[in-house]
Amino acid sequence: MSKNTNIVWHEQSLTKELRRKKNGHHSYVLWFTGLSGSGKSTVANTVAKALFDAGINNYVLDGDNIRHGLNKDLGFSEEDRTENIRRIGEVSKLFVDGGQVVLTAFISPFQSDRQIVRDLLEQDEFIEVFVKCPIDECEKRDPKGLYQKARKGLIKDFTGIDSPYEEPNNPEIVIDTNELSIEECVNKIIDYLNGRKFHQN
Repeated sequence: MSKNTNIVWHEQSLTKELRRKKNGHHSYVLWFTGLSGSGKSTVANTVAKALFDAGINNYVLDGDNIRHGLNKDLGFSEEDRTENIRRIGEVSKLFVDGGQVVLTAFISPFQSDRQIVRDLLEQDEFIEVFVKCPIDECEKRDPKGLYQKARKGLIKDFTGIDSPYEEPNNPEIVIDTNELSIEECVNKIIDYLNGRKFHQN
């Protein structure tokens, strides 16, 4: 028997459109993807602060933090990575339905998994931000010492070492953290959002 046999969707009285009108801005996902050490969390949190200062309701979902709670039962096999991203996609959709901006900082190495999340949302609700950085630069930074452990075989299925990273085919935004400062990366993202008029009543 399917687990979902006796479950019926319950419509809410407050719609996404009403919540957006109340908040005074569009709701969407900024999906930051890139190698470990590329700067995803740093840029995402700096963008979040800029949006907050501009009166935009937002929340950051960070890969490490999520694995301490919601996804603490998952490992790093390909199957678990896919489930990790699926759950984050569903949570992100709830934030969007609630009229908020959600910024997600996850390696999310597989194109197919990112596409599943994109397909959950409407056309103007998913903005993929490719945080581009050469792996040798990420290894030099190695803020958590993970690359060193992976090279020694202490961590298995590590993205970029013994597990692949599939670069986005056509991301909405590309920021090269090896070439641009954090401020320049943030400005590029904010300029894109302003160009889409996401924050106008």
